[in-house]
Amino acid sequence: MNLNIHYTLHKLAEIIDGTLSGKSNDNDLNHLLLDSRKLITPNSTVFFSLKNTPKKSLSIIKELYEKQVLNFVIDFQINPSDFPHATFIFVQNTLTALQTLAENHRNNFTIPIIGITGSNGKTIVKEWLNQLLQPDFNIARSPRSYNSQIGVPLSLLQLKRENNLGIFEAGISEPGEMESIEKIMHPTIGVFTNIGDAHSEGFNNLEEKTVEKLKLFANANELIYCSDYIIIQEVEKAVFFPQIKHFTWGSKETDSLHIIKKTSANNKTIIQARYQTESIEISIPFSDKASIENAIHCWCILLLFGLNHDVISKRMLHLTPVEMRLELKQGINNCSIINDCYSSDLQSLQIGIDFLLQQKQHGTHTVILSDLLETGMPSELLYKEISNQLNQKKVNRLIGIGPELFNQKSQFACISTTNFYTSLHEFKKDFYSLHFHNEAILLKGARVFEFEQISSMLEQKVHETILSINLSAVTHNLKQYKNILNYETKIMAMVKAFSYGSGAFEIARVLQYNKVEYLAVAYVDEGVTLRKAGITLPIMIMNPGENSFNTIVQYFLEPEIYSFSLLQKLENYLESQGLEEYPIHIKIDTGMHRLGFDPGELNELSDRLKLNRIFHVQSVFTHLIASNDLSKKDLSIKQFTQFKMACSILEDKLNYTFIKHIANTSAISLFPEMQMDMVRAGIGIYGIDSNMAMYKKLKNVTTLTTTISQIKEVKANETVGYGGEFKLIKDSRIATIRIGYADGFHRVFGNGVGKVRINNLLLPVVGNVCMDMTMIDITGIDGIKEGDEVEIFGNHLPIQNLAEWSKTISYEIMTGVSQRVKRIYFEE
Repeated sequence: MNLNIHYTLHKLAEIIDGTLSGKSNDNDLNHLLLDSRKLITPNSTVFFSLKNTPKKSLSIIKELYEKQVLNFVIDFQINPSDFPHATFIFVQNTLTALQTLAENHRNNFTIPIIGITGSNGKTIVKEWLNQLLQPDFNIARSPRSYNSQIGVPLSLLQLKRENNLGIFEAGISEPGEMESIEKIMHPTIGVFTNIGDAHSEGFNNLEEKTVEKLKLFANANELIYCSDYIIIQEVEKAVFFPQIKHFTWGSKETDSLHIIKKTSANNKTIIQARYQTESIEISIPFSDKASIENAIHCWCILLLFGLNHDVISKRMLHLTPVEMRLELKQGINNCSIINDCYSSDLQSLQIGIDFLLQQKQHGTHTVILSDLLETGMPSELLYKEISNQLNQKKVNRLIGIGPELFNQKSQFACISTTNFYTSLHEFKKDFYSLHFHNEAILLKGARVFEFEQISSMLEQKVHETILSINLSAVTHNLKQYKNILNYETKIMAMVKAFSYGSGAFEIARVLQYNKVEYLAVAYVDEGVTLRKAGITLPIMIMNPGENSFNTIVQYFLEPEIYSFSLLQKLENYLESQGLEEYPIHIKIDTGMHRLGFDPGELNELSDRLKLNRIFHVQSVFTHLIASNDLSKKDLSIKQFTQFKMACSILEDKLNYTFIKHIANTSAISLFPEMQMDMVRAGIGIYGIDSNMAMYKKLKNVTTLTTTISQIKEVKANETVGYGGEFKLIKDSRIATIRIGYADGFHRVFGNGVGKVRINNLLLPVVGNVCMDMTMIDITGIDGIKEGDEVEIFGNHLPIQNLAEWSKTISYEIMTGVSQRVKRIYFEE
């Protein structure tokens, strides 16, 4: 990220109370780096080494040093002479140092700072306040949901001289965290959105959680909250910050903003209230409870700032939804479309470009950008900075839309291909001559430019059943497993079967970005797909065939060898090609009796391999039969013992070491003693683990949704669906949804076995599931209409439920989602 005040190393060391060591570099530092994968400008970057073991931190520092980064802030012992051109700042704790730097930066500003906390709604309130107050203020705010111990200091470091208002959110996961956030942010105005059970794992009860969150406002002047959350009011009185003026809203006549009536209809809500003896009202284009609550919090801020009631009414009426995710969709002509119109500023542009560059399956990276509005920077400086970002990230193509970009197009001479248009209308006239093909395209447009029209033109048109894949959840789940592994233990991620139905290279790209050591697929064509998409990780092929040897070598894939017959055939092929030391993986059968060398064959196998220069044994592994069943723990331990003996025999004969692995997803958490050199993480990456303690730490990755195509009234005694087997016993209301067994919604779910989720209700399937459609009984349920979204499985309807209903396992449900179902990938 950019530092808005340039620091010398000496000044930085002074601020964070660090000790300088190494070469005396005193050049200006313009960029702060926490993630080694996001390096842009090495010479002017300082790297803070956070949350890693010393061994891992040292490895990252070596990697960055080789890329010409010379400035480091660390909190562990290192020999500076190993890095003769680098300068190190030694501190007691790098996170504390980062927070101290942000605190120092914050103290340079006397502007109002709005601090927002609560269980839900923080980001929405922040973004809506930005929408509502942009005409009056130059605003700095948290990028996306940067509200953690690391996110808050990064947000505060975004403050610039031209800002006259800051809006920042804060979240905590355990007691003791909010004091440090308050010290950094020091909000002058507080908004406590609500209190509930979300993110409560680290607290003993709701009261403790409320006390901790209130600490954000220890030195605030004003506090806004809903008095209908009685616990907030009671705890605030008990904590007692005497300087705070309360601005409450709610159903009580004593509230600062007394809500009299809320009337919702047709996705619109009219809210009537009394404020300072006046009757006032607003209309918002939302009708759900959460949006109404978030809007009223914003209303309170606008009233506190003294905005005219008519102005408030006009602005509230034009509130727009907040999309808090980057979406990756399939586009025309083998393109990938990244829709990122969540916000329009320099920081979010950088986040979007980072996501764009991860799409290595495409030869060209394109940005379609609108004018960035309300940044507070002079146009020339703004677009020079954007040009530098695009150039440093090696973006191949820029399409600029808007009068300012058009006027500043000379700034972008460094980009190899550019096109500029004064308006969306002009771009659309030229659309087909731009020839989008085999490229990753980032759409980054301010809302007034209506880039959704461009997204629609670029998207591949498919039917309305969608599998949404949360790539942020994949990253989260991977980290949960890494957290319980030894630092030295490698991860082989299973991406076979189209990554369990979630998409091969899209998932592999995220895993590669997060530095897993190996990937594994079932068949060669899966490995080829990954290589063609730019995946460079080692890839093990679990079921290689003789006819695939040429392809294996061409794409440098690593075959699993499980029999003497396969070993001999591969040896013959490699010898004919003059190849030696080719990496292979040896499978041992310790009880699965599917594939693998039997223990009795190990002496012969080791003799064959010892005398053979054709192969290099990269790893030896086996497959646990029942690692998810602790009642069969003895069987798993027996396999483990047998496997260690097998590895010992092979290692003694080969005279070199190899990677050993036995643990699959379940065993990673249930049998930590089986970590060995590497583990194979499979369905756990996708959010499913049979160990409930581990499962609770994971996030759902995939959500399958469809829509209602028709609703009709059907009389009693009529039948529904093929075969006339399901007869209605009463007059009923039947909804037909756009999914069938050809999409992966199995026929077994018919006739009441399966259920779907519509408007927070589980509703049963009636009749037999058809190839492309399914009928649902919605009798007596108000508010359901044609076009409504239907959840088949996901965050609110776990895939395990469907597996239980159909008497199968989650794997089968996941891998059974048809390829004709549209995949949308997103990062939160």
